[in-house]
Amino acid sequence: MKTHRPLALRAYLLLAHALAPVWRWGLQRRLQRGKETEASIQQKLGLQQATRPAGPLVWGHAVGVGESMALAGLFARLAPLRPELNFLITTTARTSGDALRRNGLPPRCQHQFAPVDTPDATARFLDHWQPTLAVWCEMDLWPALMAGTDARGMARVLVNARLSAASLAKRRWGRWVYQALMPGFRHIFAQNVETVDALASLGAVRARMSVTGTIKSLSPALACNADTLHTWEQALGQRPLWLLASSHPGEEALALQAHARLRQHWPEALLIIAPRVPTRGAEVQALCNAASATNPGADTGPNRGPVSGPNTSLRSANAPLPTAAGVYVADTVGEMGLWYRLAPVALVGGSIAQVGGHNPYEPLALGCAVLHGPNVWNFAEAYQTLDALGLSEPVTDAQQIAQAVASAWASPATRQDRRPTDAQVDTMLLHLQALLD
Repeated sequence: MKTHRPLALRAYLLLAHALAPVWRWGLQRRLQRGKETEASIQQKLGLQQATRPAGPLVWGHAVGVGESMALAGLFARLAPLRPELNFLITTTARTSGDALRRNGLPPRCQHQFAPVDTPDATARFLDHWQPTLAVWCEMDLWPALMAGTDARGMARVLVNARLSAASLAKRRWGRWVYQALMPGFRHIFAQNVETVDALASLGAVRARMSVTGTIKSLSPALACNADTLHTWEQALGQRPLWLLASSHPGEEALALQAHARLRQHWPEALLIIAPRVPTRGAEVQALCNAASATNPGADTGPNRGPVSGPNTSLRSANAPLPTAAGVYVADTVGEMGLWYRLAPVALVGGSIAQVGGHNPYEPLALGCAVLHGPNVWNFAEAYQTLDALGLSEPVTDAQQIAQAVASAWASPATRQDRRPTDAQVDTMLLHLQALLD
């Protein structure tokens, strides 16, 4: 199918074709650093493909773990409505693919790595998979891949779109390319009105956009090893526990201050700290040990002791389960499902630090109450709704954190999925099905 391509897009595609050797060189460098495998490189170059099932196929593309899990949740909702469909999710990062496999792909769905954005690699990918519908998630938009779907007459939509003014400013260098491609989206499901305005300035058709909020609420519950969960539950017994999840520098110190207050009344209380970047484990451990020296706490009784214990344990060092220690550092990848199942309440990080907050739906899906700081612009609409429903609670200092944790301990809730239902998701599914008919 021949399509007219504006000069800016043609220039991009010519440049992308010329840079194909650079892509290959870069992938080989990543292979040497352990960030790629031979199989992932072959998939990214479009030289090796998984087997395509017969029948219509919906393809979704995402870059990060959160976005790929959200796509998995969306496809899980769509699968029973359209039993004739098969699904493919592509990602660019190994961590996203690992998370999908670990937490379970939806029915009739498989994963592989997305092609690099050269005309040859994208052509090999699209000619093999021939998707009936292409679903991009958030803003990982690759011009050659988008142009390839248009050239083949494949319908494409954008879901969970979010584009702030700052992000828009960074994309203005490529506005001519975007203006050539954004009108090709059959529909765009944006998280907020700001995104609608920003995408319209990049060429998207305003009449084809609607505000539906985030679809990360659809993400499947994070998995964990059942035997490991049982071992921890047996070791902890009735011990009061709370979690600092996906923490950033500065947030651990505040949590330790709150924990010192809690240990005055619950000397056996345990704080699990799961840093957002697991390689910070030793740094967080040193901070906890320093807090032990400056906040000695109570020192009598079988479980009384320092705020964190003089030798805070690291999960990455295969440390034994905590006994009388007040803090445990969970510096591993892929175990958040375990910590959210154990903790009745979690302070979700990135919300005290100037980061913008992290996904509140992951703990809620496992019945874990959510606390958050004031800096949640990445999930502003979600937290506003959850706060109003009493499913999350804002906190700003150590005293508020301690009071909120103590309140959760005093009134334990039944462990069940706390995510609110969202009628806008049903509207989105109706749109997607209409494009498939």
